[in-house]
Amino acid sequence: MLKVESIASGYGSAQALWDVSLEVGEGEIVTIIGPNGAGKSTLVNVLAGIHPAWSGSVNLDGVELTKLASHEVCGAGIAVVPEGRQVFPDMTVADNLEIGGYHPSVRQYRDETYERVIGIFPILADRGGQLAGSMSGGEQQMLAIGRALMARPRYLLLDEPSLGLAPVIVENIFEVLRQINDEGVSVVVVEQNVVEALQLASRGYVLEQGNIVKEASADQLLEDPAVRAAYLGV
Repeated sequence: MLKVESIASGYGSAQALWDVSLEVGEGEIVTIIGPNGAGKSTLVNVLAGIHPAWSGSVNLDGVELTKLASHEVCGAGIAVVPEGRQVFPDMTVADNLEIGGYHPSVRQYRDETYERVIGIFPILADRGGQLAGSMSGGEQQMLAIGRALMARPRYLLLDEPSLGLAPVIVENIFEVLRQINDEGVSVVVVEQNVVEALQLASRGYVLEQGNIVKEASADQLLEDPAVRAAYLGV
């Protein structure tokens, strides 16, 4: 289980997260929704070891992650698909995937994992020699997810995976996340596309102004009058 307890974090003197606690069980899909500036990306980066926690705990099956470097967090079983995809634009698709499988704990499985990734995203095999920066936004998102999967994570974190993508591409991406989850990977989706995110997840948290203000099943959140008014315009 991924267990987050009383996390606080921020930038300089500006606090972005206050006393954030949540849990993600094995095999779950959990979404974190909230408005711009709520602290969602900061939370993802803390969980991934990219940004430090000021206080609190991030624990994965008894391993405390807040004191680990980001590559050590990845080695412990957490991989992240960052906001804006952040592929390496001047490197080929194949080399981007190669970097994803670079950690010593997974390097021996590289060929096996690569076959799994291109089974999910066949277009990546066809584009292996293409520069990542020349791909469309949807193709880059596939590459970013594939790169994360090369690390053979137990928990996959995605920060705004629908950002800037056409609705049909978003639908395809979320269907892939279901498939990945069916294969045993727990998924945490931070997302402003509330309907898609809650239809994907089993549970959800609402993050506002750096605080978790609500936690419930995805169905309950979809029907919650406050959520519908704030995020669905209903």
